[in-house]
Amino acid sequence: MNLKKSCYLLFTLLYLQNSPLAFSQQDEHPVWQATKKQPATLGIAGGYKSFVLDKLKIKVLNSSQTLSAFQQSDGDSAFDYTPVEMLTKRDRNAFFHIGDINISLKRQGETQWSEYSSAKDRKNVIETTAVKPSLAAADMTPTLGDIPLKVIRSWQNIGGDLILSFQITNPLDQPIEIGSLGIPLPFNNNMDWKDLNQAHAQNVFFDPYIGKDAGYMQVNHLHGRGPSLLVLPYENAGFEAYNPLHTDPTPRSITFEGFHEWTIHSKAHAETEWKGVDQWNTPTSTVLKPHESKTFALKFVLAPSIKEIESALLKNNRPVVVGAPGYVVPLDNPVKLFIKHSQAIKNITVYPEGALTISKRKDTPHHWHQYEVKGNQWGRARVTLTYADGIEQTIHYKVIKSEKDVVNDLGNFLTTTQWYDNDNDLFGRSPSVISYDDEDKKLVTQEKRAWYAGLSDEAGAASWLAAIMKQVVQPNPAEIAKLKRFVNETMYGRIQHKDGDKKYGVVKSLFYYEPDSMPAGTYHTDINWKTWSAWSKKEADDIGRSYNYPHVAAAHWVMYRLAKDYQNLVQEESWDTYLDRAFNTGMAMIEKAPYYAQFGQMEGSIFLLILHDLRKEGMIDKANKLESAMRQRAEHWKTLAYPFGSEMPWDSTGQEEVYLWSRYFGFDEKAQITLHAILAYMPTVPHWGYNGSARRYWDFVYGGKLSRIERQLHHYGSALNAIPVLTAYRDNPDDFYLLRVGHAGMMGALANVTTDGFGPAAFHSYPSTLANDGISGDYGTGFYGYAINSGTYIIEHPEFGWLAFSGNIQADKKTVTVTVKTASKGRVFLAKENLWMTTDAGEIETLSYNLTDKSIVLKLNTDKATMIPNVLLNINPESGYEIESIKKDNLNRYAIPATTNTVTLKKIK
Repeated sequence: MNLKKSCYLLFTLLYLQNSPLAFSQQDEHPVWQATKKQPATLGIAGGYKSFVLDKLKIKVLNSSQTLSAFQQSDGDSAFDYTPVEMLTKRDRNAFFHIGDINISLKRQGETQWSEYSSAKDRKNVIETTAVKPSLAAADMTPTLGDIPLKVIRSWQNIGGDLILSFQITNPLDQPIEIGSLGIPLPFNNNMDWKDLNQAHAQNVFFDPYIGKDAGYMQVNHLHGRGPSLLVLPYENAGFEAYNPLHTDPTPRSITFEGFHEWTIHSKAHAETEWKGVDQWNTPTSTVLKPHESKTFALKFVLAPSIKEIESALLKNNRPVVVGAPGYVVPLDNPVKLFIKHSQAIKNITVYPEGALTISKRKDTPHHWHQYEVKGNQWGRARVTLTYADGIEQTIHYKVIKSEKDVVNDLGNFLTTTQWYDNDNDLFGRSPSVISYDDEDKKLVTQEKRAWYAGLSDEAGAASWLAAIMKQVVQPNPAEIAKLKRFVNETMYGRIQHKDGDKKYGVVKSLFYYEPDSMPAGTYHTDINWKTWSAWSKKEADDIGRSYNYPHVAAAHWVMYRLAKDYQNLVQEESWDTYLDRAFNTGMAMIEKAPYYAQFGQMEGSIFLLILHDLRKEGMIDKANKLESAMRQRAEHWKTLAYPFGSEMPWDSTGQEEVYLWSRYFGFDEKAQITLHAILAYMPTVPHWGYNGSARRYWDFVYGGKLSRIERQLHHYGSALNAIPVLTAYRDNPDDFYLLRVGHAGMMGALANVTTDGFGPAAFHSYPSTLANDGISGDYGTGFYGYAINSGTYIIEHPEFGWLAFSGNIQADKKTVTVTVKTASKGRVFLAKENLWMTTDAGEIETLSYNLTDKSIVLKLNTDKATMIPNVLLNINPESGYEIESIKKDNLNRYAIPATTNTVTLKKIK
């Protein structure tokens, strides 16, 4: 490991000092130091028994009867679903293993919950043959302390599948209420001290569908290939909540997200540490009558691949639902829901009452039930399906304003509430769009993490980036007037050097902590400035972090677009000046920040957009220079097995740029490797928060107010990763899975925006919170993904018929008509014809597709004629479509007079 990377890891770990997260990649971590002094209680020395099932094989320790190995029968012998390499470090009390259980209960008449855990103070379990047939079974009661229940755990092979079962008996003469019941599932997501090759070979990601009896957990290889392990309810084990195992001492960090448990009952949690938080599902308990027994069981099966998870669920008689487009529902655009189960639907309810309207539609040819889901009120909503066999399934929706209204609210909030205009600012940050604390309702002008208040790095630049990218989607003259001041007065010349030997270099922060060089009283005294993140001016002025450059390049590119394609919006500089600055920013990134520039950048797709525009504008020398520099980076990625390096040991945001350049240069193998890796951490499940949500779990530390390691829901990685996924879909329009994942990630950029337009860093997934983070953080990096990538997708699915993603569709035997519902109304893909249309200026209101002669009529928005002289329409030549009566401009775009109501596209070839 080179010195610079070592230093970064060190400062990352130092950042987390004074917390349980500190030094988690080091054997010297205080947790491991303390652990070494504790006696081993798991009983590894007592040996184990091995069992081979049809597709899985396990090792069960004799002393604890927890798993010491969990593998695929015909898979790589070095791969294990458990953190096997840490087994001898985690063999003490409090460390969870698969086979453990957590229980909270109350005896009749008690008012407080009593907690019991099989991991807290381990004792050898008592082997039993009472459960038949079983591979191994034991009375766990000795390792559950003074619990008043009897607990028998068994491992069973039923039909070739692995079953983990807990039989819980109340031996008393009084009822006992079980208020929480959790089954820890510590799969191997710990990447401590692994390089990317090792991590992709050895580790997994796991994501929940918290859907009650139809819920499941999917466990995917990091590389995204091969089987996906599914954990399913088998008996009385509805997936009610997903509980982080904070009592497990394994240190969490940027290389370890932490473990979770499958929570069957959660009432005790809801009344204590989760009190006052609206949970995904209604918290429940179960009451065991005197001498009553009840069994709770999970089933482990393998799906052949990630894309075949739903097929595997159906084969296991589990209910499957498919949302089209997904589970984020704009108020102006109902979505469809397709449901498949062997049992009839007995009842459908909605919470809150009236939040959604569910309307039955005609079943599909293969008997999927079809419903339309209409949003009626903004916010979270839950649909509960009750089937004839008693199974309950919950589906989690988020109702938002129309895509256009969300974006306009966002733009207004950023340029009013977050607008910072202070001629006396000592750090040169005025005028600007600055970070915002939505809980305290105040601008963030000082923070111990300098970048928050310094207008650079992701958490500092993201707000102004979102405000600028919004103008690509919905240009607003009043907003642009402010943003021009920011670009010309603050960004170009302060955030970015505009002259000297550092010209085009981008600093890390305008804000810094240097009290000796500033007037007395400059800095707030209630902030702890004794931390590395309170950068000095020298540190803040550093131009060596490549990740800061795409934000600035994107701003220049937007200004180019506004100056080029719109009337009277940007006239301060010529369009080619802004494009030249965008080009030079890309080159400066490589020349002035070469170390991190070797990695894929978040928003790195901006450089490909700049390259395309340089070529179209005839700036061939600059285009060639930029392409050559980018090819060198891509050639480097081509040599790597997993080209997703980052300033972090593992990351989920460089894949965007790696995929696009690999595809551009024809490095198809690397593009596919990248896409598979994205799909491993970007699931599709019937839950708005997890559907299309790219994995990210440390940026609440670097870009949040509530600072902790935690799975973030729709962090900026969602919309950024949607760029390669939807690009891959357009290359493979029969791959419905890609469309579902990509569109969900795209909508993730809008899902968390509040009703007044505040964009938070992400949504907190921990059941103790389940709310937006309080600070704007790095939100805008994700909105960049929406701005350049959002589109309406029209498909004819072989089972579900005609569908529109971000569109309202009406279809009959002759014509398919779609009202475009994205905020920009500027991109439409008709999969049947491989037709990809984009506007550089102007809006497409509706598309009508004639099924007989394949002609297409576009209805255009004429309301913006005062802003644009022409609707500028791009049509991909591979589609074979042309507009016969409209001439193209010098950039090969159809220049349609802005007063034109409709145009007709004809299939020429």
